[in-house]
Order: sequence, then C-alpha cells, then structure tokens
Amino acid sequence: MIRRHLIAILFLGGLVMPLLASAEFRVGFVNTVKLMEKAPQARAAISKMEAEFAPREKEIVALQREVKKIEEKLAKDSAVLSEEKRRKIERELITKRRELKRAQDEFREDLNIRRNEELTKLQKQLYDAIVNFAKEEKYDLIVSEGVVYASKRVDVTDQLLERLKKEAGK
Repeated sequence: MIRRHLIAILFLGGLVMPLLASAEFRVGFVNTVKLMEKAPQARAAISKMEAEFAPREKEIVALQREVKKIEEKLAKDSAVLSEEKRRKIERELITKRRELKRAQDEFREDLNIRRNEELTKLQKQLYDAIVNFAKEEKYDLIVSEGVVYASKRVDVTDQLLERLKKEAGK
C-alpha cells in the first residue's frame, strides 16, 4: 500500500518537475533592516518622535540639574546647617528624586509606546511597498530574513528604497 503511494508520488513529481523547470520563476530578496535604516519614511518617523519628545526631555534634564544642585548644596553646607534646615533640604532632595524618577519612567514608557506605534506603521508601509513592487515587477517570491546568501541579481532592496524615496517625496 505504502509502496503504491510512493510510486504515485514519484510519478506525479516526474510529470510536474519539468513543467516547473520550464516556467519562468522570479525570486527576489529584500534586506528589510536596510530598508528600515535608510527609508525616508523611517527618518521622518524618527524626526517626528524627536520633535514630539524633545520638550519633555528638556524638562527631565532640568529636573536632573535641580537634583544635582540640591545634592551639592547639601554636601557643601551640611556641616554648617542646623539639624532642622538639613532635614528640610534632605526631604526636598527626596521629593525631587521621586519626581525625577516618575518623570523618567513616564517618559520612557510613553516613548516606547510611540516607538512601537511608529514601528508598526512603518512596517506596514514597507510591507505594502514590497508587495506592490513584487506584483508590478511580476515576482513570484520575495524573501527576507533567514536568508544565508542572496546575490545582487535577486536583491531588490535598492530598487524598493528608490520607490520609497519617490513616495516620500510626493
């Protein structure tokens, strides 16, 4: 029984293989890391995020300076300060450190959320560009990660990058 199935599979394979060999089969490779690094859409997303988060980053830097100033004041004047004044400055320092930590944590969390949103949006744009390119150029298969070697003949990354640049210019 198994022998009959094996013979049938080999027979069908023998019929199909010459047909596949005679058909033109176009394969392309895309270096998605290169696209992510060099696409104008990626640069635009980075610039947008930098502009969005720059004011908050400046606030955090100002808080860091404030904490440093209080620490220096406490270190320099602790010997001559009264116990009550020293405790007041220490409480202020603890409060400012908490405020700084909270601001840093919120900043980091918000930045990660926005980065993930922009990355998802960019990945969708790149995916759509690759699919459109493959259809327009009549590719049967476009591969990406996990490729050990791809010759320049099948690497379509630069062609896609040019298309993305044109789309960004519109």
